Amino acid sequence: MSSSAVSAPVTMLVTRHIAPERYGDFLSWMRQGEILAAGFPGFLGSGVLQPPEGGDQYQIVLRFNDEASLNRWEKSLPRRMWLERGAALVRASHARRVSGMDSWFGSQGNSAPPRWKQAVSIWLAYFPVLLAFSLLVSEHLAALPVFWRALITSVAMTPVMVFVCIPFVTRRLSRWLQPR
Repeated sequence: MSSSAVSAPVTMLVTRHIAPERYGDFLSWMRQGEILAAGFPGFLGSGVLQPPEGGDQYQIVLRFNDEASLNRWEKSLPRRMWLERGAALVRASHARRVSGMDSWFGSQGNSAPPRWKQAVSIWLAYFPVLLAFSLLVSEHLAALPVFWRALITSVAMTPVMVFVCIPFVTRRLSRWLQPR
């Protein structure tokens, strides 16, 4: 089966700048949006990354089964009404779509670097985190069966890798990954 025949999950990354005095209202409005999105076919999950203290930039992640499901959500009347209700809470907003691992390695306008460069980048992010995790936690997990050790390790490391380490490494290696 060709890779074009299989649809990949699609992630919408939304950056919203919020007036600090409206954080509580914004979070309430965001929860309403997450509940609304969860009712749409093809919805896989969502998350909100808060800014550091004093910051105003929230990162919202929405994941859908495929491009068509995300399109239905984006064009839906309930979503438009929800956006209108929250318009006064948001100073600025920017959204982009990403699909698959290639999105870690550049914007939609850039072509992805060769797979070997992607592999090196992921390894550079993964190895130090795995080493640190092993040094800090392996003794505590030693009594557990292999299945549970692997499960705990992957559950703990995946968000750190996806949201922190891989984006950090790809930003640092951007010239090497995307030579101009």
